[in-house]
Amino acid sequence: MIRIFGHYISKTFLLLGLLEYLVSFFALLAGYHVRFGQGLWQSDPEVNIWLIGNLYAFLMSVSMLSVGLYQRGMPFTAGVLVRFGLSFIFTAMAMSVLFYSFPGLFLGRGVMALAILFTFGGLLGLRSLFFRLVGSEARMHRVLVLGAGDKAAMLETLNGPLHGFNVIGYLRLNEREQTIATDRLLNYDRPLIELVDEYEVDELVVAPDDRRQSLPVDEVLDCKMSGITVLDLLTFFEKETSRIKLDILHPSWIFFSSGFQLGGVADYGKRLMDIVGGLLILIVGLPLMALVALAIFLECGGKGSVLFHQTRVGLNGKLFQVHKFRSMRMDAESDGVARWATRNDDRITRVGAFIRKTRLDELPQVFNVLRGEMSLVGPRPERPEFVEKLASEIPFYNERHRVKPGLTGWAQLSYQYGSTTDDARHKLEFDLYYVKNASFFLDLIVLLETVEVVLWGKGAH
Repeated sequence: MIRIFGHYISKTFLLLGLLEYLVSFFALLAGYHVRFGQGLWQSDPEVNIWLIGNLYAFLMSVSMLSVGLYQRGMPFTAGVLVRFGLSFIFTAMAMSVLFYSFPGLFLGRGVMALAILFTFGGLLGLRSLFFRLVGSEARMHRVLVLGAGDKAAMLETLNGPLHGFNVIGYLRLNEREQTIATDRLLNYDRPLIELVDEYEVDELVVAPDDRRQSLPVDEVLDCKMSGITVLDLLTFFEKETSRIKLDILHPSWIFFSSGFQLGGVADYGKRLMDIVGGLLILIVGLPLMALVALAIFLECGGKGSVLFHQTRVGLNGKLFQVHKFRSMRMDAESDGVARWATRNDDRITRVGAFIRKTRLDELPQVFNVLRGEMSLVGPRPERPEFVEKLASEIPFYNERHRVKPGLTGWAQLSYQYGSTTDDARHKLEFDLYYVKNASFFLDLIVLLETVEVVLWGKGAH
C-alpha cells in the first residue's frame, strides 16, 4: 500500500491504473496511425496527437474509476465487461463534448472507433494477465502477527487474496493467550529476526491482547532497524481496510497518529469545490428534479408535499434543516416516533422506492451544500434523536461531526444502508477514517466512486 494525501492506495492497483492509462494512450495513437497511415511518432503538425492521446487516456481512467473497475477484490467476470462497456460509453460522450467544444482537437469517427477497439482489446488482455498474477500467493505481502489472542484473531477474517496479504502465522507471547487455532501458530523457539528471515516476512503486526506482558521489545526493535515494516493492529486495519476499528480504538492512538488535521486552506478549497460542484449538479439536475417532483405530485394526487424537510445534526453538532424529495407516505411517522428506514419498508411509496434506489431523492440537498450546511462529501447527516442514542452507546460517535455532513461519503460507499445500532457502529469506522484522512484527493475518489453506487443502486433502502 502507498499513502497519498493520507489515503491508502494499493500499489498494485496504482500500477494497473498507470499501465491501463498507457494502453489507452497508445491505442489512440495506433488508431490514428492505422486510419491515416502515419507512424506512431509522426502526425499532421496541425494535430496535437499527444495532447489528444493524454486527454483520451485520462478520461478513460476517470470513467473506469467511476464504474468501480479499480476496486480491490473485483473478480474478472462478465460484470467486468459490463463496466468496461459503460466506461467506453462515458469516455465517448466526454470526447464528443471535447471535440464539439474545441473543434481543433477533432480526429474523426474512424480514429475514435479504432482507438476504442484497440483499447478494449488491450485492456482485456492486461486485466486477464493482472488477475492471474495478483491472485497468486507469490504476489501477496507476507505478514507475521505477534499475538495469538482475541485481537490477533481479528485478522483471520481479513486473510486472503482479496485483501492482498497473507498472514503466514502467529506467535503466542504467553501461555494464557490463545484464540488462534494451534495449526496457525509458529514455533517461537529462536530470535524473532531469524523467524522473519526464514519466512520472508514483509510486515510485522504487533497484536497482543496485553502489551504489558511478554512483548519482546528488543526483538521487535531489531526487526524494525533491519528494514521490516512494524505496525500496530489499529494502523494495519486502517491501511488494509480503509476504516478505523472501533473495538480496539483508544485515545492515545488518536493523539499520536497522523491525520485529523482539519481547517486552514483545506477548508477554503473544500468550500470552493462544494460551490462549483453544487452549481454543476443544480444545472445538470434541474430537469431530473422537475420530473421527480412531477412524479411525486401525480402519485399523491396533488394532496401531499413534494419536498420533505427534517432536522439533522451538522458540523460540531449544529442543527439544520435538510431537504429531500419525499419518498414515504405523509403519515410515515404519524405516531411521532423516529425510526430508520428498513429494507422493504411499507412506508415507502412506489416513486419513493425508485428515487431512493437511484439517489434522486437526495438532489434537493444540493441547496444545503450551497448554503454551507453540508458538503459534497462527508458523513451522512443523522437525526438528533438517533445521534443522542448512538452517542450514548457507541464510543467516539460524536467525532463524526468534526466535518460537515455530505451528499455522499466514504461510509456510504463502503457499507450498506444501516438501520441498526450495529450498522451505525460499522459505518462510524469508515466515517472516522474519512475525518482522519479528509483531503481533496479522497473527496475526488468518493465523488467518482459515487457514480458506481448510483449506476448499480448499491446500499439503497
